Amino acid sequence: MRLFGFCSDYIGERLITTIIKPIKELIMKRIHVMLKVNNLNESVEFYKTLFGTNPTVQKDDYAKWMLDDPRVNFSIAERVGEKGIEHLGIQAENEEELEELRNNISRTHGLAEDEGKTTCCYANSDKSWITDPQGVSWEAFYTFGESEVYASEEHACC
Repeated sequence: MRLFGFCSDYIGERLITTIIKPIKELIMKRIHVMLKVNNLNESVEFYKTLFGTNPTVQKDDYAKWMLDDPRVNFSIAERVGEKGIEHLGIQAENEEELEELRNNISRTHGLAEDEGKTTCCYANSDKSWITDPQGVSWEAFYTFGESEVYASEEHACC
């Protein structure tokens, strides 16, 4: 591999293995955006064109893109109710990051809800919620598995 036209293959490879890969491993949390849409197929076509890639997950009533640039978990669903932003969130990469987010939530002194382990959006997750001063719901969550169902029966989803 030649970088900048003057590096030897060895130097280019060392640059990638010693600097670039470790920096990428430091990237952790990801912003989450959930939209309610009128027509899922039309919206999937729009967002797959906008993002330049197909959804990571696509179901009859739901689609999700796990984008790395920008680092976003962007999901859409055909659901009843007002269309547009359903909620925003921050997705943790592990349980420790989720605990850090929960500590941040508790320091806001807002009305928080610790939902705990649940199934939502075809995923098994551990979640907490807070509403900002404008009334926008924020979710902090860690996903630890996939699900065949949109939501568990014991908890409402989104």
